[in-house]
Amino acid sequence: MKKVAVILSGCGVYDGAEIHEAVLCLLHLARQGAHYQCFAPDKPQHHVLDHRTGAESSEQRNVLTEAARIARGDIQPLSELDAGNFDALLLPGGFGVAKNLSNFAVEGAGCEVDGQVLAACGAFAQARKPAGYCCIAPVLIPKVYPAGVKGTIGTDAATAEAFIAMGGEHIGCAVTDVVEDDHYKVISTPAYMLAQSITEADTGIGKLVKRLLEM
Repeated sequence: MKKVAVILSGCGVYDGAEIHEAVLCLLHLARQGAHYQCFAPDKPQHHVLDHRTGAESSEQRNVLTEAARIARGDIQPLSELDAGNFDALLLPGGFGVAKNLSNFAVEGAGCEVDGQVLAACGAFAQARKPAGYCCIAPVLIPKVYPAGVKGTIGTDAATAEAFIAMGGEHIGCAVTDVVEDDHYKVISTPAYMLAQSITEADTGIGKLVKRLLEM
């Protein structure tokens, strides 16, 4: 049975992990017979947003505690992730990637990736183990892999320009498809960067998970 580490960035599209994407990733992994373990950094969220109104709250929340909602409590601190115990890595999207796993939401191409996140993703890259990045998560790819690595965030011009500025080769992609870098064994899909429905997101994520496990 293949073992996949899944890194979550909280709970909720605007300030954490995109819940639909995260659940679809876990569902496709389980349906294809893989075992997964969820991880998240044990740190405060960048901020908290009311997902009904979009207003920012003064409330403080913890990324690991919030991500545990998606994982039904079965989650470990990212500091405990050992790439040697897993066959592949998977990161769902959501603005938490750009706010909690990195500061891309504020700094764009000049962003920095959280140290634990960079170390974890880098360990899979160095071991040449396959990794999948969904939605906005591919903005981390140029920070993890050498210059020229291929990836996609779909068709958003500004984000694509940032991907290129960070050293990656951006490839435009439909919501239902994936982009694979054969050399570095990293695969990405736009998901809710483009999806207008959960079914559209499901198609691309399904292809990504299938290919990830094949790799």
